[in-house]
Amino acid sequence: MTAQTRGGVAGPPAGSPPGRAADPRRRRARQGEDAAAAALRERGYRIVARNVRLRRGELDIVADDRGTLVFVEVKTRRSRAYGTPAEAVTPAKQRALATLALAYLARRGLHGRVCRFDVVEVWLDTADRVARLEVLRDAFAAS
Repeated sequence: MTAQTRGGVAGPPAGSPPGRAADPRRRRARQGEDAAAAALRERGYRIVARNVRLRRGELDIVADDRGTLVFVEVKTRRSRAYGTPAEAVTPAKQRALATLALAYLARRGLHGRVCRFDVVEVWLDTADRVARLEVLRDAFAAS
């Protein structure tokens, strides 16, 4: 696949959404989510949905783990400059994820379903390869 040229500057491959392919943070985030989904499958989770967009935000991964519906937040980092990936899931972020989970459950008529929140930390090396991945089960409780 070749890059499109705009005014002599190579752009993203044909068919790519504008601005997305060139954004290294988005690329790393997607890489982290792909690695997280693979790791969850290896642990027996069944991926139900990815990148679920709702009015107030997005759920990274929704999975089923032996009958428990799991809302998974994936955080990818290259360094500890801004703390660990899990530290980025602040109490405000936790509340936002709980609100998104309730909206997801309501939209699909799944009230009463046993749920939990997991966080997957993905660490990349300097070449942007997955160096370490941690699945933090039941990382926080919805309040």
